Amino acid sequence: MKRGLGYMLVMVVAVMTVAACSVVNNAIKSGDPQFAYNQALALYDQEKWEKASSLFEACRHIYMGTPREDTLTFYNARCKFKTHRWDEAAMLLDEYRRKFARSPFIEDAEGMYALCHYYMSPDPERDQTMTTQAIIAITEFMSRYPESENIDEFEEMIDKLTHKLMTKSYMNAYTYYKIGRYKAAIVAFKNAMKKYPDSPYSEDMLYYTTVSAYKLAENSVEEKQLDRYIAMLDHYYSFLDLYPESKHLKEVERMAKDARNFIDKNRTTDGSML
Repeated sequence: MKRGLGYMLVMVVAVMTVAACSVVNNAIKSGDPQFAYNQALALYDQEKWEKASSLFEACRHIYMGTPREDTLTFYNARCKFKTHRWDEAAMLLDEYRRKFARSPFIEDAEGMYALCHYYMSPDPERDQTMTTQAIIAITEFMSRYPESENIDEFEEMIDKLTHKLMTKSYMNAYTYYKIGRYKAAIVAFKNAMKKYPDSPYSEDMLYYTTVSAYKLAENSVEEKQLDRYIAMLDHYYSFLDLYPESKHLKEVERMAKDARNFIDKNRTTDGSML
């Protein structure tokens, strides 16, 4: 009995799928753009996004330059958006907002355009060019539509995207540290802290900057060690000032002691450096 019911359900779904495809095929083959457009609207209202998009695209060229092009283009872009085809939707919406800047759909179009970039933003491990573009798109939307009911949602998205950039910046700098390129790590951590002073990784970045400076001095040729130990102490004092209760405090204090010992050994009797 269960098997028979399951078979019937499969058949019903198959018949419905064929019927829906037939609607699209018949509309395209009819040669009647008005009929195809009406069928596209009907499918759109039924939230059959992919099939509606097929028909909108089939008759799009016919309505180029007519008042209907505005609606058709917007609906087609929204179909792409609803099926998570973010790149295609973004291209259509970018074209739309440039061509139909006075459309009644323009706010929705620019909102979806910003959202497409947000959803295309990758994880921090990958290149963050799209994340930067998403921040720009969302910021532009918020600037143009400050009264939008979605402002709070977009502000949260900006925070999430910015956190990705902070994470990426930290990861890039940490990679230099991990492979022993301490001089490059110091520069990268400094740049990251300067660009994102509110980064949640600030303590770790200043810690790794201090450790990198210590390791750089420790592994340097003799004539460069003194200056680099002195520079290491500068990082240590900055760390101590900002994070006096840090879990890394004992470790950096040990390094600072080593640095002071080296510096003291290289002082002359009159207190100057050798």
